[in-house]
Amino acid sequence: MGLLVPDGREHDNGRRADVLAGGRFDAAECLSTLATQTAAAIRRLGRRGAVVAVSGGVDSGVVAGICVRAVGAERVLCLRLPEQDIGTASSDLGLELARALGARTEEESITAALEALGCYRRRDEAIRSVFPEYEPTWRHKIVRSPPSGGIIVFSLVVERPDGTSELRRIPSRSYSELIAATNMKQRVRKLYEYTWADRLGYAVIGTPNVLEYDQGFFVKGGDGLADVKPIARVYKSQVYALARELGLPEAIATRPPTTETFSMPQTQEEFYFGHPYDRMDLLVWGHDSGVDPDALSGQVGIDSASVEIAYAEIERRRVATEYLHAPAVVVDPAL
Repeated sequence: MGLLVPDGREHDNGRRADVLAGGRFDAAECLSTLATQTAAAIRRLGRRGAVVAVSGGVDSGVVAGICVRAVGAERVLCLRLPEQDIGTASSDLGLELARALGARTEEESITAALEALGCYRRRDEAIRSVFPEYEPTWRHKIVRSPPSGGIIVFSLVVERPDGTSELRRIPSRSYSELIAATNMKQRVRKLYEYTWADRLGYAVIGTPNVLEYDQGFFVKGGDGLADVKPIARVYKSQVYALARELGLPEAIATRPPTTETFSMPQTQEEFYFGHPYDRMDLLVWGHDSGVDPDALSGQVGIDSASVEIAYAEIERRRVATEYLHAPAVVVDPAL
């Protein structure tokens, strides 16, 4: 069975696309397969239902919809987990989603837990190493340099109360300290997910699509942790098609991908991938299918040299994030 390209055409590259049927992409058939396999996985785990942390984005919305089809709306909990940096807009969208699906929903603010753990204090200390005048009320985000084939340079952007913003390169140590602090958000959210799952006897359902899963765009022990991952072999472009098939609320079905981490609006492109999701879908597919950069460049809207650079970044990210996918090493004293 060949791997479906993001627009649904089949290309036989020897990889198995477990969740997709051959031929053009059929959203209805894909949903049926995903729901059936998700239901089977939940049963194998001996769980009675599904907990999905819903962010108001299309990935978690589609996963929640799959779970409703898999086990019934009465056995799905849509968990909303806002915190002070991102506000309540995402939680409000999660509430709209749950109501549209007929699923139960609960909101648990993680701000107090993060405050107690020192997340915001550590964050502020890291930012002040770059902007000594920084105040906690200032909005901020991290951005990467455009793909160039060289070393990726990260910069910190702050927005002052008067609306002016400034970008400065962030040293590697400060970057690591800031990422370590903000990764607490993903790990605390997962703690709440498993707490609810334990209470209800449910499975925790992950929401990464193929770009996030394959390219390591997740936090180990955070959003990378789950019992079942229904869309980890589904391209982002196809996730949007599934959202339309499910009839999700328009604000969710069309919402652009975000990081939901920093207080300033931030796309996944400017923080991690360097390309918009629809181009990344084709670049990952082209890389894995052995498509010549010259042949792909017209489809992705960049020259062949830029495609080659993107291919190299795809491979480098896979190598760099192997640790995130690795299970715990069990040491055998008998060896």
